[in-house]
Amino acid sequence: MPFVSQTSLQSDYTLFSSNCPIVIDNGGSNFRIGWAGETDPRIIFRNIVQRPRHKATGETVTIVGDHDPALMKYFDCTRSSPRSAFDSNVVYQFEIMEYILDYGFERMGADGSQVDHPVLITECVCNPVQSRSKMAELLFETYGVPSVAFGVDAAFSYKYNQQLGICDKDGLVVCPGFTTTHVIPFVDGEPVYKACCRTNIGGFHVSDYLKQLLSLKYPHHMSRITWEKVEDLKMEHCYIATDYASEARLFQKGGKEAEDKTRCWQLPWVPPPVEGLPSEEEIARKAAIKERQGQRLREMAEAKRSSRINELENELQGLEFLLQQLGNVEEKDIACFLAETGYVSKQEIESSRAKVMQSLRKAKGEPKGEQAETEEKVDPSAAEKYPLINISDNMLTPEQLKEKKKQLFLKTTSEGRQRAKQKRFEEELERERQNQQDEEKRLENPELYLEQLRAKHRELSEKVEQRKRHKTNGNHTNGNHNLSGGVGRGERLNAAQKERMRLLTTAAFDRGKGEDTFGARDEDWQLYKLMSKDNDEDEEGPDAYEAELARISSRLQDIDPNFVSKSELVPFQPVVEVPSFRPLSKEDFQIVFGVERFRCPEILFHPNLVGVDQVGVDEMAGVSIRRLPSRSQGLNERMTNSILLTGGSCLFPGIRERLEAGIRMIRPCGSPIRVVRASDPVLDAWRGAAVYAASLQFPGQTFSKTDYYEKGEDWLRRYTLRYTL
Repeated sequence: MPFVSQTSLQSDYTLFSSNCPIVIDNGGSNFRIGWAGETDPRIIFRNIVQRPRHKATGETVTIVGDHDPALMKYFDCTRSSPRSAFDSNVVYQFEIMEYILDYGFERMGADGSQVDHPVLITECVCNPVQSRSKMAELLFETYGVPSVAFGVDAAFSYKYNQQLGICDKDGLVVCPGFTTTHVIPFVDGEPVYKACCRTNIGGFHVSDYLKQLLSLKYPHHMSRITWEKVEDLKMEHCYIATDYASEARLFQKGGKEAEDKTRCWQLPWVPPPVEGLPSEEEIARKAAIKERQGQRLREMAEAKRSSRINELENELQGLEFLLQQLGNVEEKDIACFLAETGYVSKQEIESSRAKVMQSLRKAKGEPKGEQAETEEKVDPSAAEKYPLINISDNMLTPEQLKEKKKQLFLKTTSEGRQRAKQKRFEEELERERQNQQDEEKRLENPELYLEQLRAKHRELSEKVEQRKRHKTNGNHTNGNHNLSGGVGRGERLNAAQKERMRLLTTAAFDRGKGEDTFGARDEDWQLYKLMSKDNDEDEEGPDAYEAELARISSRLQDIDPNFVSKSELVPFQPVVEVPSFRPLSKEDFQIVFGVERFRCPEILFHPNLVGVDQVGVDEMAGVSIRRLPSRSQGLNERMTNSILLTGGSCLFPGIRERLEAGIRMIRPCGSPIRVVRASDPVLDAWRGAAVYAASLQFPGQTFSKTDYYEKGEDWLRRYTLRYTL
């Protein structure tokens, strides 16, 4: 069952007299506080404190108990984690304990600085006197409590169930708590602390073990496996196996019985949409949407085209007006006029006007006229097109120098494009001429031509393969490695590589003659350019042979029906099918736990499963019985005849039967054994303390602030509460 906190602010604090005690069950997991004589505590919350920072302001806030997920989205919790005031079951962080007490008293309606009621607070068995002294100091000096009493929670639960008739005056109380498990024997209604037993295993370790197992089993769902959710899963699905070994074998074999005991936690999952064939209405709707989008795009393109035409027309009118003004300017004032306009010469203005006119015709979609074609064919001279190239630099302004560099770059680029175009044209003519010659040879003697073509194909194939082998040997023989059976170093190197080796040798030889003056002259740096050429092929290059081989292979495929290229002779390789993407299904968002249901609570009986070298709950009962003084003949029988289970971790199904079976194994045959569970294992400790604090003899069991200041810590060491009033 999930934990539900009760933190509503109480408004009746002033209605209780100052003699009415406040009862506090200070557990390792939950903090419970209420009034003596009532049946249930007023305030219940988790005994933790967290101090996150606000994401906007960076201010640190203190959150006690459970936090609201809706509120925590405004705080950064990555650098802070929940902290407890307990080390195992002993309070040692009293700064955190002060935050918890402040919150508890404030929820009860008391002023945090003054609490004028006696306080009964629970503690662990054999609590160290230092912890008890610090707790008394905190209650007396911080809150002004008039008197304090300390009692053991398991003892209060046993006395409460004794009043209900569930257990006897002599018996054992087994209390598996949050971090520890205690066994306390009761003789004549009073606990015998010298015979009690403790094991450092509790509900915290069960939850932590379950969280580890689920995280290892489902690492991709670790963010969903939170501590709070694991606590709920533990209390809802875990159980104690009567025989752990047989239960484990049952799940190992599988079968219907194991399947029935398996539980499944379904995580939130949204099924993917089912894609079916669209209807005619859907197709028509999508077509209408597409048509509207196309119309909108056409309108945008038309608006952009109109804007472009307007800009070009305005620019053309400006250039024509500039040329008209330039015609009215005298010869001596032309340079000044052009300097103001940003143009260098009249020819540049006319060239810009021609380009604008061409762009305008293209934007309007008009075909090129004869005048335009004539203008394209007429190539102005370099002097008119690039007027600043032949002018000395000292005669130009800085702006004109930049323009000169730009014109030099444009001229070089244009000439390079023309040369590349001419080269491609010549190569095309050469291929056509060669194909024509080959066709004439084939018509003269088809058989001889076919034989020569096959021989040339074999020769080129051998050259290409040999080149590939040399390159492979060169790559695999690096450094000082020497592969036996390979060709020599001189045979592997081609002409370019040999030239690089010669240059390196020459440079090294010259450097060793005397003073190193390499780099003093500009000619020395040409050596780096020659050595940096990474051309591992002969002068003809790799493309010459391969291009010729490809041409001959294509020619053979056209005229020889029996010719098969080498690429087609590659042996068949089976195609490896790549697994297609599988969409996530409902089963991918399920966390299934079967053996974890009883494996995690088993650590209460076998702590060695989590590396704790201590005894289990059943052996603890035997240890406590053996530690009892032998007062009477039937004391041990009375002890085992009234064994009370209390504490939050005794809520697992099957724990009573398992504990009874374990104690029966260590007791003599025929011994009476009766194991009972408390009426409410979680709240009975507080209810027993509330009944005890409401009795008339309770003030005699407390010690006041005056006693604390007069007697000090030594009196707290000897302080023991009597549970039988």
